[in-house]
Amino acid sequence: MERFTVEPLRVADLVEHVRRCPQMYFLVEQGSPELPTEVLRAVAWDALHRRDGRHGQISVEIGSDLSFTVESDQRPSADERERLLPGFFGSLLDIFDMQRWAPSAAAALSARTVIEVWLDGRGYRQELAGMDPASPREEFIAPKLFGTRTTFHLDPSFCGPGEAVAWALGPEELHREGGTCKEHSSPTTFPIHDLRSKTEKSVTE
Repeated sequence: MERFTVEPLRVADLVEHVRRCPQMYFLVEQGSPELPTEVLRAVAWDALHRRDGRHGQISVEIGSDLSFTVESDQRPSADERERLLPGFFGSLLDIFDMQRWAPSAAAALSARTVIEVWLDGRGYRQELAGMDPASPREEFIAPKLFGTRTTFHLDPSFCGPGEAVAWALGPEELHREGGTCKEHSSPTTFPIHDLRSKTEKSVTE
């Protein structure tokens, strides 16, 4: 997947740029029926790929046509641990460095984002409106030692009528080959739960 590196920008500038030029981040323009799926694909790719090129463990849950959750077992680096303190964004998006642009860009296109970070058994949760904190961070007992779980509710005023995350997605559709994957091959099987169907199904490669 071709990736766009985000230079350090003020939050307002980044949100404006993502909304003005979504194709630079998600490969398709505003109005494309594929936009929700491409946003999901970018976030899933980001969650799956570790800095050393290996694949982590992720899961995807599709809650509605314009909402989805991605859970990852990625362990925050030392620098990212420091970003749990108020920093550039003033939100839990701080744990993602600027090379991991996808969660921030997806939040910029979302009316509501809920992010959880699990670190050493402690959990941190925050709700965002766009990229801005909509509530203080809450602490809770984490269900796992480390990882992240982020739910994006894409802005229906930005996505056109009839746009939706594609049905019957498989891991091979969310994980396009290229770059580090060719150097560090590993299975790309991960669960995809589509809650839109009457019977929840786990789709694997």
